[in-house]
Amino acid sequence: MQVKEIIAQAQSSGKARFSFELLPPLKGDGTDKVFEAIDTLRDYNPAFIHVTFHRELVKSTPMPDGTIERHIDRHRPGTVGISAAIKARYGIDTVPHLICGGHSKYDIEDALIDMDFLGLDTLMALRGDAMKGEPHFVPHPQGHAYAVDLVRQISAMNRGEFLDPEEGVSHHSNFCIGVAGYPEKHGDSPSAEEDLLRLKEKVDAGADYIITQMFFDNGKFFDFVERCRKVGINVPIIPGIKPLSTLKHLEVLPRIFWCHLPEELRRRAAVCTSNADMRKFGVEWASEQSAELIAAGIPVIHYYSMGRTDNVAQIVQNVF
Repeated sequence: MQVKEIIAQAQSSGKARFSFELLPPLKGDGTDKVFEAIDTLRDYNPAFIHVTFHRELVKSTPMPDGTIERHIDRHRPGTVGISAAIKARYGIDTVPHLICGGHSKYDIEDALIDMDFLGLDTLMALRGDAMKGEPHFVPHPQGHAYAVDLVRQISAMNRGEFLDPEEGVSHHSNFCIGVAGYPEKHGDSPSAEEDLLRLKEKVDAGADYIITQMFFDNGKFFDFVERCRKVGINVPIIPGIKPLSTLKHLEVLPRIFWCHLPEELRRRAAVCTSNADMRKFGVEWASEQSAELIAAGIPVIHYYSMGRTDNVAQIVQNVF
């Protein structure tokens, strides 16, 4: 079932669902950690699982002759493969991420064909981050500079339009397309208004649903939804929740993900003296956020787990 159908089903039933996000294994690692993370939550009937996609790195290796050999390395390859493995093993709808960064349009088309063959019919279309060491995002010379262009390419494949079509071939893919939204503005956007217009472009290009970046103040989410509706963005908007789990999160998350920590959160978190304390508080705060969102009629809540799902399981037990 595609994510847009899952959302509609949850909306009509009046019973909220949850989804969560996982990282593909590190190169050289197996599937055990990923499957263990899913096993922690499988009995709670997750609606779907997202699998992230990670940028390449340029590695420099000194050679015996004194020269430096540079090559591309990916620490977490296999997004499409692990997504297909999860869906086959658990029967849970799985959503691979696909990013512009580091890919030509032809690379993207090949990845989309693989997803189509594997029965992965929903994907998350993202620009992706700048490569490590780059001050700003730099697109592939034959790739896309913005997520909206990626959405357009996917939508074109859904219409049976390929980059270099073979004569007589007319297959149409049928991807449901998710995109990211930023309740508190993307860091690269000059203003919240401009950011909203860019989001509307993605929806107009064919996006079927939006998952928000993490936020810690539900008021920011409700305001974001209202602003979206006013500019004609009418697709479902799923809130993305990140449970705090380390003391460093108070400093790191606002800086990296452009999100505000409300004063009440900081006041209550101030008593935490260890990561264990913060992890417990993170469950409490995310549970309170989730309960308020469900009471407001939100059909699906998405959790950013970063591979550890025991805290998400506690939130689900508390709220769903």
